[in-house]
Amino acid sequence: MQHQEPVARRLYDLTEPISLVNFFSEEPNQSMAELGFPDYWDGYFAGRSAPLGRVPATVVDAAFYSFADGEVARHIPKVWDTTTPEAAHAARERGCVAALRRILGDLVEAPAFACAAELLAKASVSAPVEGRIMYAALRALPVPEEPVARLWHAANMLREHRGDGHVVALVSERIGGTEAHVLSALAMGIYPAESFGRIHHLPRARLTEVMDGLRDRGLLDASGHLTEVGCATKGRIESLTDALAETPYDGLKPFELDRLVALLEPISDRLRAAGSQ
Repeated sequence: MQHQEPVARRLYDLTEPISLVNFFSEEPNQSMAELGFPDYWDGYFAGRSAPLGRVPATVVDAAFYSFADGEVARHIPKVWDTTTPEAAHAARERGCVAALRRILGDLVEAPAFACAAELLAKASVSAPVEGRIMYAALRALPVPEEPVARLWHAANMLREHRGDGHVVALVSERIGGTEAHVLSALAMGIYPAESFGRIHHLPRARLTEVMDGLRDRGLLDASGHLTEVGCATKGRIESLTDALAETPYDGLKPFELDRLVALLEPISDRLRAAGSQ
């Protein structure tokens, strides 16, 4: 069956607050610190790349796509001198589950929560792995049985599945990782784009090069705002990302999809109200 286009966007809106505990909550940071990573970015690269195993920085850089030259290599493979990929993934999961339990409180004990976790897990393993490096790596891991861990793992898999597709969309439009951050910042109303938190630390010369390149292609105007061409490019990227993210939800029957949306809404609302932290 084919769903209408809003399905992937709607499920992204509902599952993203689950995944954001990975990055905004203290418990995952604490779990990684207990492994020997007091630096946030060491823990980030160890935890997120762990399903790929001990691969070179170039492989992680290609899979993540959104980091500037040399950023990944500052952490990979150094982090594997401290721990193993298996331990890093387990620590990340442990911290995220603890954060979800704290934020969601009584919601995690309700039968509806276990049902949401089961349906989301069903969707998360329903897509092909071809061309999806991060998704394939996570699919190779066992899906947890405990409902909170199950929900987190499924949401994380779906996020990486969507991310794999987003990379395809960016490549199809010849938009690099740093350029993608510029377009996203401007689409979110962040101006100047160079002030965006994901890129503001980059060398001024590099940012100037990126901005000039986008101007040369007609995506930005002289003031650094999106042109009509830039807005259209960003729109195509997001539309293709949504289209490529549909497949997991084809694994659910229509009534299961409706049920999943209804069950996720209170979970997502509480996480969003807390800022997933």
